[in-house]
Amino acid sequence: MGWFNRGPVVPVLRLSGPIGMAVPLRPGLSIASLAGPIEKAFSMSKAKSVAVVINSPGGSPVQSNLLFRRLRQLAEEKEKKVYVFCEDVAASGGYYVAAAGDEIYADPSSIVGSIGVISASFGFERAIEKLGISRRVYTAGTNKGSLDPFRPENEDDVERLRAIQRSVHDVFIGVVKDSRGARLKGPDAELFSGAFWSAAQALDLGLIDGISDVRTKMREIHGENVRLKVVPVERGWLASRLRRLPSIFGGGGSDSVLGLAFADELVSAVEIRALWSRFGL
Repeated sequence: MGWFNRGPVVPVLRLSGPIGMAVPLRPGLSIASLAGPIEKAFSMSKAKSVAVVINSPGGSPVQSNLLFRRLRQLAEEKEKKVYVFCEDVAASGGYYVAAAGDEIYADPSSIVGSIGVISASFGFERAIEKLGISRRVYTAGTNKGSLDPFRPENEDDVERLRAIQRSVHDVFIGVVKDSRGARLKGPDAELFSGAFWSAAQALDLGLIDGISDVRTKMREIHGENVRLKVVPVERGWLASRLRRLPSIFGGGGSDSVLGLAFADELVSAVEIRALWSRFGL
């Protein structure tokens, strides 16, 4: 009899990591890697709920938008409600994807928000001058070398970049306003300043709907017998093959390949660490 009393199955899609950034051993969150798991999450159960757990400091605005749109398209096609749960951080692109939720919840210690656009670089022109190094760049197209970190900053280049940022920011703002609607509280200047908040502050601003976790909320909605089933997200094809190389070659012949992969991994780790560290994590 116990088998027949089993509760409904709610698919849980876990999206963890930076959006769009990828190297062979560290694939980022993208529509290419997640289209299959997202489709499966909306097809594997008759339950009218899909839970999405997000832990991301952001990344590519394009991939954020593609993931947002796919979640909303399937929610409408399958007539299911999307519940989003923020873990350590759902900020910038992470919050962009979270906005696909019909309802958004967070842990009391979650960091939420950062609705803005950022571009960061360094200026090396004085360093190479002190080292006696001359920079030689040849282009076809007057703006092809814009924002070159080895040349003095050009105000026209900066204004062009800021215009692009404003355009991307406007799209982000529109998505949040369409998604959250009348639940948003507070002036636009505060909500869309790029600031980030604790879960309690985000709740006061209407960026989330409550403080909860996936198991607690799904039990409230579907009863104590609800079953949560995590949808597997596969590692990238190349990552899985590279990890198998030592066994394939008996420990030899793969050092150069693994060395290159490690170098890419190291650079990626520094970039990813910088993303997370913005939020004190």
